Amino acid sequence: MLASLRHRLHEAFVRWALHVRPPEPAPIVLTQRRVYVLPTPAGLAYAMALGVILLGAMNYNLSLGHALVFLLAGLGIVAILHTFRNLVLVAIRPGRCEPVFAGSLAQFDVVLENRRPDARTCLRLFMADETPIEVDIGPHASTVATLDAPAHKRGWLPMPRLTIETTWPLGLVRAWSYAVPDLDCLIYPKPAAKAPPLPWSGESARGASRDGRGADDFSGLRNHQVADPPRHVAWKAVARQQDGPLLTKLFEGAAAQQLWLDWDALPDAIDTEQRLSILARWILDADAAGLAWGLRLPAVRLVPDNGPAQVSAGLRALALHDHGAH
Repeated sequence: MLASLRHRLHEAFVRWALHVRPPEPAPIVLTQRRVYVLPTPAGLAYAMALGVILLGAMNYNLSLGHALVFLLAGLGIVAILHTFRNLVLVAIRPGRCEPVFAGSLAQFDVVLENRRPDARTCLRLFMADETPIEVDIGPHASTVATLDAPAHKRGWLPMPRLTIETTWPLGLVRAWSYAVPDLDCLIYPKPAAKAPPLPWSGESARGASRDGRGADDFSGLRNHQVADPPRHVAWKAVARQQDGPLLTKLFEGAAAQQLWLDWDALPDAIDTEQRLSILARWILDADAAGLAWGLRLPAVRLVPDNGPAQVSAGLRALALHDHGAH
């Protein structure tokens, strides 16, 4: 009950502290109104120790005790100023975020820019309950910080709220601020650990390949891969070797091996997420085998092709299935 109340109060404070509705347009500049300062536990202990020393100096009329208290109090006030200045006016811009598969970690890059002639030291950044990372920024310089966030399901993952803080130089006070950069990460469906074999039957095996691997003229052998069709295995070459690896024949010509990875070819009993996982596995297997493949989804059709661009387009279509465009 108490934890829930604290969480609601914290979220209400964050919404007030951001001043704008997230996500925020770039660049995000941490102005004076956005930086908050409170004493740390060490700072509270420091203040209590000063109070005890002051009471002792007053009780025993020790002028050196008063001088010590005033000196240490001045040091604490200067520390507050330096901690605040270490964070204020830092600019934050969204960087890059490469697509990842569901179940892994999305990595968000943010660019931190120091527009002042003094260095920023020991800045800590974190999102939610993730482990903080620490960065330094030189005078009139910038640096890139990479923060991890768990990617639980496919689709677009907005960057979680970023907290940036510092306790430099003495650790007596904590200065912090919040930011929500406009950065999204595309999460692909998690490839199925066990998937049916690639669909070679019917029209799946017709068409032309751009890489020249086809079924007309024999061009050589390579190591067999799981996605290769059984009829392309060089059985005679394997028979001539004792305990040798399986080999696959490569061909050149216009009638190259192509695949159609079809949504409707999967059993009706399989639900949407399982279908997408199987199709993701098929895409990776077909690409590993160097095959040209096409994709048919209820609302998307990719013509047969191969290469990294085709893989990205196919996985993107799977990730955004029923999610609409972005």
